Amino acid sequence: MIKLNDHLWNIGLALEEAENAFKNEEVPVGVIITDEDGRVITKSFNQKEKKYNPCGHAEMLALMEAGKIKKNWRLENCTLYSTLEPCPMCLGAMVHARIETLVFGAYDPKGGAISLGYNLHNDKRLNHNFSVVGGLRHYDCSKILSAFFKDKRKSYKNVRGV
Repeated sequence: MIKLNDHLWNIGLALEEAENAFKNEEVPVGVIITDEDGRVITKSFNQKEKKYNPCGHAEMLALMEAGKIKKNWRLENCTLYSTLEPCPMCLGAMVHARIETLVFGAYDPKGGAISLGYNLHNDKRLNHNFSVVGGLRHYDCSKILSAFFKDKRKSYKNVRGV
């Protein structure tokens, strides 16, 4: 049974991945996936810019890597931790991967599947449902995103001479 302290610890590990994304000039989203015993299977961060890939979201990369490591696309009994509420694409991939639990930090009212009402994780018409815990370390997860976009706006203004 995973406890709140475990969730907080694992979101902290995902935040370290978000920092890696920031350093690599990617939107700072970090993800880790743990197995049924709480061991970290894989870690990832956004790599859309570096890989020129619209599917290069941290969640997608982590799901693919976890499947390779487990030699199974079914990630039953696994928990995915993300610093940001997943988009509809990523939430859909979690349904297909049979994730057991999603834990995320910051809510995303403009792009987050759940905030936008795409509750794929509990849609009874789909072949798999899972539980979601949102808002863990919301402030810390939001803060790194805000800093990233503030930096981007500042450099954009400098380039344009505004």
